[in-house]
Amino acid sequence: MRILILHFIGGDKRYINENMINNSYQLAPVQLCFENVNKSCIKTPYSPIPRMILYGIFGFGAMLAVFGNLLVIIAILHFKQLDTPTNFLIASLACADFLVGLTVMPFSMVRSVESCWYFGENFCKFHTCFDGSFCYASLFHLCFISIDRYIAVTDPLVYPTKFTVPISGICIAVSWGFSVTFSFSLFYTGANDDGLEDLVIALTCVGGCQAPMNQDWVLFGFLLFFIPTIAMLTLYGKIFFVAKQQARQIESSSSQIQASAESYKNRVAKRERKAAKTLGIAMAVFLIFWLPYLIDSLIDAYMNFITPPYVYEILVWGVYYNSAMNPLIYAFFYPWFRKAIKLIVSGRILRNDSSMMNLFYEKA
Repeated sequence: MRILILHFIGGDKRYINENMINNSYQLAPVQLCFENVNKSCIKTPYSPIPRMILYGIFGFGAMLAVFGNLLVIIAILHFKQLDTPTNFLIASLACADFLVGLTVMPFSMVRSVESCWYFGENFCKFHTCFDGSFCYASLFHLCFISIDRYIAVTDPLVYPTKFTVPISGICIAVSWGFSVTFSFSLFYTGANDDGLEDLVIALTCVGGCQAPMNQDWVLFGFLLFFIPTIAMLTLYGKIFFVAKQQARQIESSSSQIQASAESYKNRVAKRERKAAKTLGIAMAVFLIFWLPYLIDSLIDAYMNFITPPYVYEILVWGVYYNSAMNPLIYAFFYPWFRKAIKLIVSGRILRNDSSMMNLFYEKA
C-alpha cells in the first residue's frame, strides 16, 4: 500500500493513501471531507475535547491579532502626536498582522482542526496568496524600520531631514507592492509547482487546499527571508553598539550643567534608543517564530518531507501567532500605547479635541 506525502504552505500537510478508500481490507470506516463526492479528501479530525481546546487556542490568537493590531492602527492614525515616519511604518506593519488575523487565521483554524478545506477552490488560492503577501510585507516593514532606527540612533538631530513622512510612504508602498505582486504572480502563474505536476494530480482531492512548492522556490523563499534578516541583525547590532557608546558619553560627562542644545540632543538620543530597543525586540520575536518554520520547510523540501504533520501544524501556528505579538510588545514597553488604549476603549477618542491629547508623560 503506497503512501504519498506532500508539503503544503499554510499547514495543509497531510498523508494521503491512494488505495485506502477502495481497499477491501480496510477495517475502520474512512471519514471523508465531503460524503458522496468523488475524489473527496480523507478527514482526520480531532476528538471533541482536543477539538474544543484547539479552537479556543487558535480563535484566541486570531482575536488577539485582529483587535490588538486594530488598536495600534487607530492609535497612530488618530493621535496627531504619533504622526511620525516610524509610527506610520508601525501602523502599516500592524495592518499586515491585522489582515493575517482577519483573512488567514480563521480559515486556517478550521482547516487545521477539521483537516478539510470547506471554503472553495478559488478562495483557497486567494487565502494562500494572502498568507504569503502578509508574511513578506511584515518582513520588509521590519527591514525598513531597522534602517529608520539606525539613522535615528546614529544621527538623531539630522534624522528628521533624512527619514521623512514621504520616505516612509515610499517604504510602505515598496513593502506592500513587492509582497503582493510576488505572491500572487507566483501562485497564479503556476511557477510554484513546476516539476511537481504529476504528484499534484495524484494528490488532488476535493476538500484540500494545496499550495505545493518545488525545491527552487522553497530555497528562493528562504533566501528572500534570510538576506533581509542578516541585514536587520547587522543594523541592530550597530544600533546597540552606538547606543552603548552614547550612554557612556553621557555618564562620563563631568559638567553638571550642559548647554541646552546638548541637553536636547541627549534627550532625543535617549528616546530614539528606547524606540530602537522596543522595535529590536519585535524583530527578535519575529525571527523566533518564523525561523523554525522556514528552516523546517527548507529541510523538508530536500529530505522527502520528513516532518510529522502535528509538528508542522505547531510551526505554522507559531508563525500565525507572531501577528498577535507586536501589540503585546508595544503595550509592555510603550506607556503612550497603554494610554492610547485606555482612551480608545473608554470612548474618549470620540471627543472633538481627542486627537490633540498628550500621550507622553514627559516631553522628549
